[in-house]
Amino acid sequence: MTLSQLRTFALVARLGSLRAAARELGISEPAVSAALAALRTDLGDALVVRSGGGIALTPGGRALAAYAQEIVGLVDQSRREVTRAQREGEELRILATPAFAEHAAGRLLQAYARRHPGPAAKVVVDTADDAGALLRERAYDIALGTRPARSSTPLHTMPFLRYRRVLVAAPNHPLTAVAPARVPVRALAQRWFSGPSAGGPVEEQRWFAGLPAVPDVVQLDSEAAALAAVRAGEGLMLAVVHVIRRELATGGLVQLAFPGTPLVGMWWASTLAPGRVPAAADSLLRFAGSAEATEAMMSVEGPRGLVRRGTQVHVALWSSRGAVAPSSDREV
Repeated sequence: MTLSQLRTFALVARLGSLRAAARELGISEPAVSAALAALRTDLGDALVVRSGGGIALTPGGRALAAYAQEIVGLVDQSRREVTRAQREGEELRILATPAFAEHAAGRLLQAYARRHPGPAAKVVVDTADDAGALLRERAYDIALGTRPARSSTPLHTMPFLRYRRVLVAAPNHPLTAVAPARVPVRALAQRWFSGPSAGGPVEEQRWFAGLPAVPDVVQLDSEAAALAAVRAGEGLMLAVVHVIRRELATGGLVQLAFPGTPLVGMWWASTLAPGRVPAAADSLLRFAGSAEATEAMMSVEGPRGLVRRGTQVHVALWSSRGAVAPSSDREV
């Protein structure tokens, strides 16, 4: 059994496909099959079997998958720690969900940097559907915005910011002149807009699942773009209240009466169990739950979030002086 074989198997287990694992590793599919064959011979277990149009793990394969992810993650973490020690620095790797990154991440990181200057931070914005696996593999030190599913590997999870969404429209939208009792039925026939993670958090998934009909939701690259479409009178949106409160107060946007709103959601911070992550990750998780962090994230001042461009965004570092510094072509 080799590290290369375990790395290959861990990817196959996570992605559910030999082809996807080969593409991720930059090797051929036969090479992936050969690595699995070697593990089968070594362990005396089939590990994976064909199931429908894909593959499924055997009980032995499921047991190995947990260990493989842990071992590969520890090796990669060890290499990074050695590299960090050599250059006498540290980089905190953060995975942030799109909505949290856009609406609150900038202010959270700026406030944390003022309180804890020193480490560099690389933030990757993604939908984080497999955040738990990515944390266990130590691809990231901390995930912000999502609560990973429970697993055999213990995770330290903490809710840190409650938010509310309401259904809004432009003042000139036809629904604003409709009697409140008739809004729900008519709203479901309208076009809705969202950012890239519509229905992502569990609270929003449950809310959409409970609707009598599913509206036509157009996902855009950011919630800012979705709000722009709503302001132009092109449709409706479930918007975060603390982001649009000024527009609601001045009449720039109109809140529509809709059952189940305001929809209350929660943003979470997650790491591996304490003692198994860099001190900066544990420190950021604890800071995120502080009153100081909440006040910063709800403030109307400062950089609210991180702008999403493409499928992922690498946002620059905060300096040793604690100032958030944008990269050359990304906005913070």
